[in-house]
Amino acid sequence: MADVVEKTDKTPSEEESKPEDRHYLFGLARAIGRGFWELLRSGERLLQQPRLEWEHSVLEAGSEAEIEAHALKIAASNVKHCIEPRLLLNGQEKLVLCAGVRNFREPWARDFGFATFGLMAMGEFQVVRECLEAFLLYQKASGQFPVKLHSTTVVERYLHSLFKREQPTYKPLRPKYQTAHRTISLDGNSLLVIAALHYARQSGDAAFVREHWAGLCRAISWLEVHARGDDGLLHQGAYTDWADSVARTGRILYTNVLYWKAVSDLAEAAVLAEDSDGQQFWQEKAAELYEQIQTHFWRDELGYFVTGERYHNLSTSGNALAVAWGLATAQQASAILDTMERLGMADPVPTQVVSYGYRRRDVAVENHLARIPHYHTSAAWLWLGAWHAVALARHGSEPAAQELIARMSKAIVRDGVVHEVYGKNGRFLSTMLYTSEAPLTWNASMVIYAFSICSEIGKKFLSEKQHSPKGKR
Repeated sequence: MADVVEKTDKTPSEEESKPEDRHYLFGLARAIGRGFWELLRSGERLLQQPRLEWEHSVLEAGSEAEIEAHALKIAASNVKHCIEPRLLLNGQEKLVLCAGVRNFREPWARDFGFATFGLMAMGEFQVVRECLEAFLLYQKASGQFPVKLHSTTVVERYLHSLFKREQPTYKPLRPKYQTAHRTISLDGNSLLVIAALHYARQSGDAAFVREHWAGLCRAISWLEVHARGDDGLLHQGAYTDWADSVARTGRILYTNVLYWKAVSDLAEAAVLAEDSDGQQFWQEKAAELYEQIQTHFWRDELGYFVTGERYHNLSTSGNALAVAWGLATAQQASAILDTMERLGMADPVPTQVVSYGYRRRDVAVENHLARIPHYHTSAAWLWLGAWHAVALARHGSEPAAQELIARMSKAIVRDGVVHEVYGKNGRFLSTMLYTSEAPLTWNASMVIYAFSICSEIGKKFLSEKQHSPKGKR
């Protein structure tokens, strides 16, 4: 008798795949369920974090001296609030300075490198040493330092900021060696060398230099790989320096001024490291870099160092540092500072990034979308204002330096906190998709340093801090 074949609307292929389809669907359902459960748990952990609250210390009215004193107290408070112990991957705990609170609760090489000037003025020697040690611990064998040390992802930071919650800090800090644009940053290496040697000079900790001398020299050797041609100057890729929303490439003034300063400081510190051969090598290299920077960047007809071969604008960062650190001659310093005053680069808040902007296509797309294409052009940053003031004071223009201190103080006291960046209207930048980080310790620390150089109020306040037991930590 013939076998009875059950009729079906499905093809043999569909029949055979039926069990697999069922298992696939079950697996997919389980994966979705697990993902949803993890999302709920993440949301619960996020909402369990303390609310992000900041007490703004606002002074309604006062004399210029009172405003300056209050601004300095705000800046110092902002910095101290961002000093905290953090766990490293090897189980050690180190004091670090975080770049901010809302978005940047993590130490950045660049931010910390500049911030050490203010930290040392405050007498915060311990956090400077320990944060340097953290970066040195994560230095690659090649000599490259991390761009930053972090323990959270971009999404985590965004969500905590969106829901106004404190970022978690229970995970150990791990190194990140590339920027958000997946590029290699050069300035952090120079800045950490500068910071380490500034710490050693100010604290008298020669043992620190001897202990880490090889690592500091290796940091500069790593930079040498990024020099091309016979001039020895660094060539950078797009989005790789502090103005990381601008695709400026090739030889850039700011990056090379830092490089020259780091090499010069190594030459000076070689005595502490008892490295006579190294001292001669670094001295000769510093002298060569000085000549090459003068040749490639100075323009007599403009009265300032240009930003780069393709960019002939005046960038405050490279020019102010060149004056403050003595790379610019006295005549050049006068021309630079006069040009900045004529262009109103410190009005109303010190100081504007560049004298005029870049091509639209050179500015990162995300900045256009967030409606802040001027973030690294016509906007003002107080760390630039601070170096501008220091440059003026060291050039003998103390009244002009004091005026910049007064303008920065008014902006800080008005907001009750040191903001990240300010617009041409003098207010901190804020759009639908972006709000200025507050506080930003890079700015706050540099304001403190400028006070220590340019303001009698600052000198008195910081002298008291340094001589108090708490100030020495």
